[in-house]
Amino acid sequence: MTLRVTDLKVYYKTLRGEVKALDGVTFEIGDAEILGLAGESGCGKSTLGKALIRMDGRMRLRGGTVELDGEELPIGDDAAMNRYRYHRISLIPQYSMSALNPTRRIGRMIRELVESRGVRYADVEEELLRRLRLVGLDPDVLGRYPIELSGGMKQRTVMVISTLLNPSLLIADEVTSALDVSTQKAVAKALAGFRDRGFVKSMIFVTHDISLTYQIADTIMVMYAGRLVEKASASAIVSKPRHPYTQLLISSLPEVGVRYAERRLSGIPGGPPSLLNPPAGCRFRDRCPKAFARCAEEPPVTEVASGHFVACWKG
Repeated sequence: MTLRVTDLKVYYKTLRGEVKALDGVTFEIGDAEILGLAGESGCGKSTLGKALIRMDGRMRLRGGTVELDGEELPIGDDAAMNRYRYHRISLIPQYSMSALNPTRRIGRMIRELVESRGVRYADVEEELLRRLRLVGLDPDVLGRYPIELSGGMKQRTVMVISTLLNPSLLIADEVTSALDVSTQKAVAKALAGFRDRGFVKSMIFVTHDISLTYQIADTIMVMYAGRLVEKASASAIVSKPRHPYTQLLISSLPEVGVRYAERRLSGIPGGPPSLLNPPAGCRFRDRCPKAFARCAEEPPVTEVASGHFVACWKG
Protein backbone atom coordinates (compact mmCIF):
# COMPACT_ATOMS: atom_id res chain seq x y z
CA MET A 1 0.00 0.00 0.00
CA THR A 2 1.48 3.37 -1.06
CA LEU A 3 -0.88 5.86 0.60
CA ARG A 4 -3.41 5.66 3.42
CA VAL A 5 -5.38 8.80 4.36
CA THR A 6 -7.56 8.55 7.46
CA ASP A 7 -10.24 11.09 8.50
CA LEU A 8 -8.22 14.01 7.12
CA LYS A 9 -9.53 17.46 8.07
CA VAL A 10 -7.92 20.58 6.64
CA TYR A 11 -9.52 24.00 7.13
CA TYR A 12 -8.70 27.45 5.73
CA LYS A 13 -8.40 30.33 8.16
CA THR A 14 -10.34 33.40 6.96
CA LEU A 15 -11.61 36.62 8.52
CA ARG A 16 -15.14 35.17 8.48
CA GLY A 17 -14.14 31.89 10.15
CA GLU A 18 -12.75 28.53 9.12
CA VAL A 19 -13.60 27.07 5.73
CA LYS A 20 -13.92 23.29 6.07
CA ALA A 21 -12.26 22.47 2.76
CA LEU A 22 -11.54 18.84 3.74
CA ASP A 23 -13.85 17.48 6.38
CA GLY A 24 -13.08 13.88 7.22
CA VAL A 25 -11.69 12.27 4.04
CA THR A 26 -10.55 8.63 4.16
CA PHE A 27 -9.14 6.60 1.26
CA GLU A 28 -6.21 4.42 0.14
CA ILE A 29 -4.02 4.15 -2.96
CA GLY A 30 -2.24 0.93 -3.78
CA ASP A 31 1.17 0.40 -5.35
CA ALA A 32 1.25 1.28 -9.07
CA GLU A 33 -2.26 2.76 -8.88
CA ILE A 34 -3.35 5.99 -10.58
CA LEU A 35 -6.20 7.62 -8.68
CA GLY A 36 -8.25 10.20 -10.55
CA LEU A 37 -9.62 12.83 -8.16
CA ALA A 38 -12.66 14.57 -9.63
CA GLY A 39 -15.37 17.05 -8.68
CA GLU A 40 -16.58 20.62 -9.13
CA SER A 41 -14.42 23.63 -8.35
CA GLY A 42 -14.29 24.14 -4.59
CA CYS A 43 -14.94 20.49 -3.74
CA GLY A 44 -11.56 20.14 -1.98
CA LYS A 45 -9.61 18.13 -4.52
CA SER A 46 -6.75 20.65 -4.97
CA THR A 47 -6.67 21.25 -1.21
CA LEU A 48 -6.21 17.52 -0.71
CA GLY A 49 -3.35 17.41 -3.17
CA LYS A 50 -1.58 20.39 -1.61
CA ALA A 51 -2.15 19.18 1.97
CA LEU A 52 -0.29 15.94 1.26
CA ILE A 53 2.94 17.77 0.41
CA ARG A 54 2.85 21.38 1.65
CA MET A 55 0.07 23.29 3.32
CA ASP A 56 0.07 27.02 2.64
CA GLY A 57 -0.12 29.64 5.38
CA ARG A 58 -3.93 29.73 5.46
CA MET A 59 -4.37 25.96 5.84
CA ARG A 60 -4.77 24.30 9.23
CA LEU A 61 -4.61 20.59 9.95
CA ARG A 62 -7.61 19.86 12.19
CA GLY A 63 -7.36 16.09 12.37
CA GLY A 64 -6.51 12.85 10.62
CA THR A 65 -3.37 11.04 9.50
CA VAL A 66 -1.51 10.38 6.26
CA GLU A 67 0.73 7.31 5.83
CA LEU A 68 3.08 6.82 2.90
CA ASP A 69 4.59 3.35 2.49
CA GLY A 70 3.66 2.58 6.10
CA GLU A 71 5.25 5.75 7.55
CA GLU A 72 3.13 8.58 8.93
CA LEU A 73 3.86 11.91 7.26
CA PRO A 74 4.18 15.03 9.45
CA ILE A 75 1.97 17.06 7.10
CA GLY A 76 1.21 19.62 9.83
CA ASP A 77 4.92 20.45 10.22
CA ASP A 78 6.28 22.27 7.17
CA ALA A 79 9.95 21.95 8.19
CA ALA A 80 9.63 18.24 8.97
CA MET A 81 8.08 17.61 5.54
CA ASN A 82 11.22 18.88 3.78
CA ARG A 83 12.92 15.49 3.84
CA TYR A 84 9.94 13.87 2.09
CA ARG A 85 9.36 16.40 -0.69
CA TYR A 86 10.60 15.33 -4.14
CA HIS A 87 12.28 12.26 -2.62
CA ARG A 88 9.12 10.47 -1.41
CA ILE A 89 6.23 12.65 -2.52
CA SER A 90 6.21 15.18 -5.33
CA LEU A 91 3.81 17.63 -6.92
CA ILE A 92 3.12 18.97 -10.38
CA PRO A 93 1.32 22.14 -9.31
CA GLN A 94 -1.74 23.70 -10.84
CA TYR A 95 -0.67 26.24 -13.47
CA SER A 96 2.75 24.61 -13.36
CA MET A 97 3.68 26.29 -16.63
CA SER A 98 4.06 29.43 -14.51
CA ALA A 99 6.08 27.61 -11.84
CA LEU A 100 9.37 27.84 -13.71
CA ASN A 101 11.63 30.72 -12.64
CA PRO A 102 11.71 33.10 -15.63
CA THR A 103 15.18 34.41 -14.65
CA ARG A 104 16.87 30.97 -14.67
CA ARG A 105 17.80 28.71 -17.54
CA ILE A 106 16.08 25.33 -17.19
CA GLY A 107 19.32 23.43 -16.54
CA ARG A 108 20.47 25.78 -13.80
CA MET A 109 17.04 25.63 -12.19
CA ILE A 110 17.13 21.83 -12.06
CA ARG A 111 20.68 21.83 -10.70
CA GLU A 112 19.70 24.17 -7.86
CA LEU A 113 16.62 22.10 -7.04
CA VAL A 114 18.29 18.68 -6.80
CA GLU A 115 21.26 20.06 -4.87
CA SER A 116 18.86 21.67 -2.39
CA ARG A 117 17.55 18.13 -1.82
CA GLY A 118 21.06 16.84 -1.06
CA VAL A 119 21.57 15.19 -4.47
CA ARG A 120 24.58 15.85 -6.72
CA TYR A 121 23.51 17.09 -10.16
CA ALA A 122 26.15 14.92 -11.82
CA ASP A 123 24.47 11.84 -10.34
CA VAL A 124 21.15 12.54 -12.07
CA GLU A 125 22.27 14.34 -15.22
CA GLU A 126 22.32 11.27 -17.46
CA GLU A 127 18.87 10.18 -16.27
CA LEU A 128 17.57 13.73 -16.74
CA LEU A 129 18.63 13.73 -20.38
CA ARG A 130 17.02 10.32 -20.92
CA ARG A 131 13.70 11.45 -19.45
CA LEU A 132 13.65 14.63 -21.49
CA ARG A 133 13.93 12.52 -24.63
CA LEU A 134 11.18 10.18 -23.39
CA VAL A 135 8.69 13.06 -23.26
CA GLY A 136 9.79 14.37 -26.65
CA LEU A 137 12.06 17.20 -25.50
CA ASP A 138 15.50 17.85 -26.92
CA PRO A 139 18.20 18.19 -24.22
CA ASP A 140 18.97 21.67 -25.53
CA VAL A 141 15.94 22.92 -23.54
CA LEU A 142 18.29 22.89 -20.54
CA GLY A 143 20.02 25.91 -22.00
CA ARG A 144 16.81 27.86 -22.60
CA TYR A 145 14.72 30.20 -20.47
CA PRO A 146 11.07 29.22 -19.77
CA ILE A 147 9.79 32.00 -22.05
CA GLU A 148 11.44 30.21 -24.99
CA LEU A 149 9.28 27.10 -24.51
CA SER A 150 5.70 26.47 -25.58
CA GLY A 151 3.02 25.66 -22.99
CA GLY A 152 3.22 21.94 -23.68
CA MET A 153 7.03 21.95 -23.48
CA LYS A 154 6.90 23.75 -20.13
CA GLN A 155 4.40 21.24 -18.80
CA ARG A 156 6.53 18.26 -19.83
CA THR A 157 9.63 19.92 -18.37
CA VAL A 158 7.89 20.33 -15.00
CA MET A 159 6.79 16.68 -15.19
CA VAL A 160 10.39 15.56 -15.64
CA ILE A 161 11.62 17.80 -12.81
CA SER A 162 8.91 16.58 -10.41
CA THR A 163 9.70 12.91 -10.97
CA LEU A 164 13.49 13.05 -11.32
CA LEU A 165 14.10 11.67 -7.82
CA ASN A 166 11.62 8.79 -8.28
CA PRO A 167 9.04 9.67 -5.60
CA SER A 168 6.64 7.04 -4.25
CA LEU A 169 3.69 9.34 -4.84
CA LEU A 170 3.17 11.98 -7.53
CA ILE A 171 0.34 14.51 -7.25
CA ALA A 172 -0.63 16.02 -10.61
CA ASP A 173 -2.89 18.99 -9.87
CA GLU A 174 -4.99 20.12 -12.86
CA VAL A 175 -1.97 19.69 -15.11
CA THR A 176 -3.98 19.72 -18.35
CA SER A 177 -6.38 22.59 -17.64
CA ALA A 178 -4.50 25.23 -19.70
CA LEU A 179 -3.64 22.98 -22.64
CA ASP A 180 -5.37 22.27 -25.95
CA VAL A 181 -7.07 18.89 -26.38
CA SER A 182 -4.29 17.15 -28.31
CA THR A 183 -1.65 18.33 -25.82
CA GLN A 184 -3.86 17.23 -22.91
CA LYS A 185 -3.90 13.70 -24.26
CA ALA A 186 -0.12 13.67 -24.79
CA VAL A 187 0.54 14.92 -21.25
CA ALA A 188 -1.88 12.37 -19.74
CA LYS A 189 -0.23 9.58 -21.73
CA ALA A 190 3.23 10.71 -20.60
CA LEU A 191 2.12 10.68 -16.95
CA ALA A 192 0.82 7.13 -17.28
CA GLY A 193 4.12 6.20 -18.92
CA PHE A 194 6.04 7.54 -15.91
CA ARG A 195 4.11 5.12 -13.70
CA ASP A 196 4.60 2.23 -16.12
CA ARG A 197 8.37 2.83 -16.23
CA GLY A 198 8.62 2.98 -12.45
CA PHE A 199 9.58 6.66 -12.20
CA VAL A 200 6.78 6.99 -9.64
CA LYS A 201 5.08 4.26 -7.67
CA SER A 202 1.57 5.74 -7.55
CA MET A 203 -0.20 8.89 -8.64
CA ILE A 204 -3.09 11.20 -7.80
CA PHE A 205 -4.42 12.88 -10.93
CA VAL A 206 -6.50 15.90 -9.86
CA THR A 207 -8.97 17.17 -12.44
CA HIS A 208 -12.52 18.33 -13.10
CA ASP A 209 -12.53 16.38 -16.39
CA ILE A 210 -13.79 12.84 -15.73
CA SER A 211 -13.56 11.90 -19.43
CA LEU A 212 -9.81 12.64 -19.44
CA THR A 213 -9.33 10.92 -16.08
CA TYR A 214 -11.02 7.79 -17.43
CA GLN A 215 -8.29 7.47 -20.07
CA ILE A 216 -5.43 7.04 -17.59
CA ALA A 217 -6.81 6.34 -14.09
CA ASP A 218 -7.26 2.92 -12.53
CA THR A 219 -9.59 4.32 -9.88
CA ILE A 220 -11.68 7.48 -9.69
CA MET A 221 -12.65 9.23 -6.46
CA VAL A 222 -15.39 11.86 -6.63
CA MET A 223 -15.53 14.62 -4.01
CA TYR A 224 -18.24 17.10 -3.12
CA ALA A 225 -18.12 19.97 -0.61
CA GLY A 226 -15.04 18.68 1.20
CA ARG A 227 -16.09 15.04 1.44
CA LEU A 228 -15.73 11.82 -0.50
CA VAL A 229 -18.98 10.77 -2.19
CA GLU A 230 -17.87 7.84 -4.35
CA LYS A 231 -14.73 5.84 -5.12
CA ALA A 232 -14.49 2.89 -7.51
CA SER A 233 -12.66 1.59 -10.55
CA ALA A 234 -12.69 4.02 -13.47
CA SER A 235 -14.93 1.71 -15.48
CA ALA A 236 -17.45 1.39 -12.63
CA ILE A 237 -17.60 5.15 -12.06
CA VAL A 238 -18.31 5.82 -15.73
CA SER A 239 -20.63 2.88 -16.48
CA LYS A 240 -22.30 2.20 -13.11
CA PRO A 241 -22.14 5.30 -10.88
CA ARG A 242 -24.08 4.86 -7.63
CA HIS A 243 -24.10 8.31 -6.04
CA PRO A 244 -26.62 10.82 -7.48
CA TYR A 245 -23.90 13.48 -7.75
CA THR A 246 -21.63 11.16 -9.76
CA GLN A 247 -24.58 10.17 -11.95
CA LEU A 248 -25.31 13.81 -12.74
CA LEU A 249 -21.64 14.53 -13.47
CA ILE A 250 -21.47 11.62 -15.91
CA SER A 251 -24.78 12.53 -17.57
CA SER A 252 -23.51 16.07 -18.21
CA LEU A 253 -20.69 14.77 -20.44
CA PRO A 254 -21.25 14.91 -24.22
CA GLU A 255 -21.12 11.66 -26.18
CA VAL A 256 -19.30 11.39 -29.50
CA GLY A 257 -21.77 11.06 -32.37
CA VAL A 258 -24.84 11.92 -30.28
CA ARG A 259 -26.73 14.98 -31.46
CA TYR A 260 -28.25 17.63 -29.22
CA ALA A 261 -31.74 16.73 -30.49
CA GLU A 262 -31.23 13.12 -29.37
CA ARG A 263 -29.83 13.91 -25.93
CA ARG A 264 -29.88 17.37 -24.42
CA LEU A 265 -27.02 18.24 -22.09
CA SER A 266 -28.00 19.66 -18.72
CA GLY A 267 -26.03 20.94 -15.76
CA ILE A 268 -26.60 20.28 -12.08
CA PRO A 269 -29.05 22.86 -10.72
CA GLY A 270 -28.11 24.95 -7.71
CA GLY A 271 -24.68 25.34 -6.18
CA PRO A 272 -22.55 23.71 -3.47
CA PRO A 273 -23.08 24.81 0.13
CA SER A 274 -20.85 27.28 1.95
CA LEU A 275 -18.05 25.46 3.72
CA LEU A 276 -17.87 28.16 6.38
CA ASN A 277 -20.97 26.61 7.92
CA PRO A 278 -21.83 23.46 5.95
CA PRO A 279 -25.22 21.82 6.51
CA ALA A 280 -25.64 18.68 8.58
CA GLY A 281 -26.20 15.40 6.80
CA CYS A 282 -25.51 14.83 3.13
CA ARG A 283 -24.07 18.04 1.69
CA PHE A 284 -25.56 17.31 -1.73
CA ARG A 285 -29.14 16.88 -0.55
CA ASP A 286 -30.38 20.36 -1.54
CA ARG A 287 -29.43 19.65 -5.17
CA CYS A 288 -30.20 15.93 -5.19
CA PRO A 289 -33.26 14.64 -7.11
CA LYS A 290 -33.35 11.55 -4.88
CA ALA A 291 -33.13 13.31 -1.51
CA PHE A 292 -35.46 12.15 1.28
CA ALA A 293 -35.83 12.71 5.02
CA ARG A 294 -32.92 10.53 6.09
CA CYS A 295 -30.50 12.65 4.06
CA ALA A 296 -30.53 15.08 7.00
CA GLU A 297 -28.22 12.49 8.62
CA GLU A 298 -24.67 12.14 7.37
CA PRO A 299 -24.40 8.94 5.27
CA PRO A 300 -21.44 6.67 6.03
CA VAL A 301 -19.02 5.66 3.29
CA THR A 302 -20.11 2.10 2.53
CA GLU A 303 -18.54 -0.57 0.31
CA VAL A 304 -21.48 -1.52 -1.92
CA ALA A 305 -19.41 -3.81 -4.14
CA SER A 306 -15.81 -4.97 -4.16
CA GLY A 307 -13.71 -1.80 -4.20
CA HIS A 308 -16.77 0.40 -4.78
CA PHE A 309 -17.43 2.90 -1.98
CA VAL A 310 -20.42 5.26 -1.82
CA ALA A 311 -21.60 7.81 0.76
CA CYS A 312 -25.33 7.79 0.06
CA TRP A 313 -28.39 6.35 1.85
CA LYS A 314 -29.76 5.21 -1.51
CA GLY A 315 -26.41 4.17 -3.01
